[in-house]
Amino acid sequence: MAGTLHHAAPAPPRTTPGARNDRHVPSLGGYAQSRARPSPKDVAVHPLSRRRLAVPLLLALASPALLTTPAAAGTTPDTTAFLDAVTVDGITEHLLALQGIAEANDGNRASGSSGYDASAAYVAERLTAAGYRVSTQEFTFSAFREVEPASFARTAPTARSYGAEDFAVMEYSGSGEVTAAVTPVDLTLPPPAEPGSTSGCEAADFAGFPGGTVALVQRGTCDFATKAGNAQAAGAAAVVVFNEGQEGRTDVVAGTLGGPGITIPVLGASFAVGQELAAPESAVAIRTSTRVDEETTSNVIADSPTGRTDRTVVVGAHLDSVPEGPGINDNGSGAATILEIAEEMAELGIQPRNAVRFAFWGAEESGLLGAEHYVSQLTERQRKDIALNLNFDMLGSPNYARFVYDGDGSDTPDAGPNGSGNIERVFLDHFAARGLAAEPTAFDGRSDYGPFIAAGIPAGGLFSGAEGVKTEEQVARYGGEAGAPYDACYHTACDDITNINPTALDELGDAAAHATLVFAQTRSSVNGTARAGGSGGSAGHGLAR
Repeated sequence: MAGTLHHAAPAPPRTTPGARNDRHVPSLGGYAQSRARPSPKDVAVHPLSRRRLAVPLLLALASPALLTTPAAAGTTPDTTAFLDAVTVDGITEHLLALQGIAEANDGNRASGSSGYDASAAYVAERLTAAGYRVSTQEFTFSAFREVEPASFARTAPTARSYGAEDFAVMEYSGSGEVTAAVTPVDLTLPPPAEPGSTSGCEAADFAGFPGGTVALVQRGTCDFATKAGNAQAAGAAAVVVFNEGQEGRTDVVAGTLGGPGITIPVLGASFAVGQELAAPESAVAIRTSTRVDEETTSNVIADSPTGRTDRTVVVGAHLDSVPEGPGINDNGSGAATILEIAEEMAELGIQPRNAVRFAFWGAEESGLLGAEHYVSQLTERQRKDIALNLNFDMLGSPNYARFVYDGDGSDTPDAGPNGSGNIERVFLDHFAARGLAAEPTAFDGRSDYGPFIAAGIPAGGLFSGAEGVKTEEQVARYGGEAGAPYDACYHTACDDITNINPTALDELGDAAAHATLVFAQTRSSVNGTARAGGSGGSAGHGLAR
């Protein structure tokens, strides 16, 4: 998941527990060519790979909502046999391979690195062996690098050096060496009970700002690039963005500016550091050494051999990690899940009515760049041929919740394009049929659905939580620990194979598989209207072949 902007509190859950259905279903059929599973190279077996959860993978009969939304023109498929085939063991096999790749490549799988290239090669090999038409889509992007470790210290009113537990350089920060007074900008101290600071969000916040000083701004309701841009325009020599101060918003802000453009140093800091520097007569010394290189990376795309290409279902997950770690939950968990789904569709011989395109995006952590490039290359005809996008980002958070993107906007500020609410309903109905609570989460622009929504393509998906903090109410629904992050290793080196909750992976993996098959087999469009035509449509979708 892309770097922190701000994290809105989740809305209350929407679910009605339902009875389980233990009905046996016949086999879904078989391809002429069965799947080959090449073994991942140089990967030690982790105990998690031998752990198969004793969770019944059974669903209730299709609900009336599903029969009209989205499958009014036909029968919603019973996905039980498919969910039996998509297993935690299968997903974990891929996670172990990604862990091994990271260990062999400087501890990460970031786009532009050898670790990402090896991850893409692994995915392409598996999908080719399964019988998919596999292609790569190369693109260039601006890769941020820290040339030398940064330093940060308070020089007045008393001296103190800060360490890694106190600050971090924001992605796409400029370089520089600054010793200057600190100027607080529209701070709210003590912080309000709920997140809501607008510090630095408006140019007017910097009226009368003394040029050459260091702007101290508070995390809040606008993105970091806006705060830093306003500060730079006002003549700031550097910017320190400190966390807002509520429960779960006190640690170091590890954020991104979204791309090049800011030339002054920009640091993220903890709430405690921000409080210290807000004191009168504070001054600091900051040194950063960064660069931005133009790199080439790629998306990996796999198309089903059958299905209507004018009703393509794009099932996506980003494949890259941040440079700080192997990215096994973020987002190895999503990528491994859709790879397992793709392989099991082939193994069972499922021939989708609608073409399914599995997309493994590059450079998500640099600003959703892979998905953005893909969408930008579509012609108008190709864009219309995409029925919907399913997005899976972080499905195995240790202190997880079951978040479903709020497609209809009934619980969060913004709805997705027409049809997104029906995607949300498929996920909610799936969880309800199992007696599992779920709750909506906002389309906040932090994952690869963003470019699809911007292009008017219906989207939906799942998320198990990142740096946000689990509430007491969520503990009552999901278990876990209140007051702790959903994923304490988010965007750090400890996001490794030990950072996966297999129960979360099982429950959200099943929901991902269910929705993929439902939309692959539906006769109606996601917005409930049948679409004329046979197997027509464009097969290219703007990809370099």
